[in-house]
Amino acid sequence: MNKMDRDLRPQGQAVLEYLDGEYRVVRPGSYVVCAMSGMHIPLEALRYWNVDLQEAYATPALALKRFQDRGQTPK
Repeated sequence: MNKMDRDLRPQGQAVLEYLDGEYRVVRPGSYVVCAMSGMHIPLEALRYWNVDLQEAYATPALALKRFQDRGQTPK
């Protein structure tokens, strides 16, 4: 392995501030944890979050379920 083959991303759980359409990295890491399932979500795969609750979701179905549970969408 040479220096160009190494993965230089920080390992472990990242801490993010979820904003509208983007997020800010508070503490670097390689993943966040889904608030509904507990699954690890690699940052490059993170697509769904709730700004008000500051939570990440692994799938659109889990995000929808959280919004429905909170009465923010029709069931």
